[in-house]
Amino acid sequence: MPKKPFNFTLIGRSGCGKGTQAKLLMKHFGNLYHIAAGDLFRDLARTESDTGKRIRRILEKGGLPLEDLAISLWMHELAYKIREDQGFILDGVPRRVEEAKALDRFLEFLERKETTFNILLDISREEAFNRLSKRRICKKCGRLVPWIGEFKKLKVCDKCSGPLVTRPDDTPEAINNRLDFYDNTVIKVVKYYEEQNRLIKINGEQPIEDVFKDILEALKQK
Repeated sequence: MPKKPFNFTLIGRSGCGKGTQAKLLMKHFGNLYHIAAGDLFRDLARTESDTGKRIRRILEKGGLPLEDLAISLWMHELAYKIREDQGFILDGVPRRVEEAKALDRFLEFLERKETTFNILLDISREEAFNRLSKRRICKKCGRLVPWIGEFKKLKVCDKCSGPLVTRPDDTPEAINNRLDFYDNTVIKVVKYYEEQNRLIKINGEQPIEDVFKDILEALKQK
């Protein structure tokens, strides 16, 4: 059986640049499927189902929905979308230890655990709050524009020239709720991978290009 392609999980505080680094990894390695937990929940929240409405209320307050639902969403994506010769990037997954254990079990089933790299983009809470309170979203196409590097200079969307506005769920209260969740819950996932020597820790407060350079260098050493 041919060796499985590389796969990645990107972990870190909200605003650490997971989406940006995911795009760079996709460009560098090719043939990677990007699954963002936040996007899956926001798609669900746009529906008028009972679950969708409940998720919408939770997201507006900066909370995170039912753990089992998170697992079912990304597991469904992996099961239905990933080809045998294709790698994947899980952006913002896992967020809880039980979710990390469920992912490990699924990776073992897929025979991909040894070719999956868990990357922590490490930024301080203060840096995360600053980025989240200033980042913008395109009102026309929905592109999320981070408050880092060259993106700070944008006056309109660099993809469709649409107007840039503050994301509805980026209120100070919602931001602090997400950062509290990281400090209280996601940090346990970080420790889970550290204890198994399966965590790549990267300084996420550097320029975008330097963060990516450090990721590639760390992967070479693995």
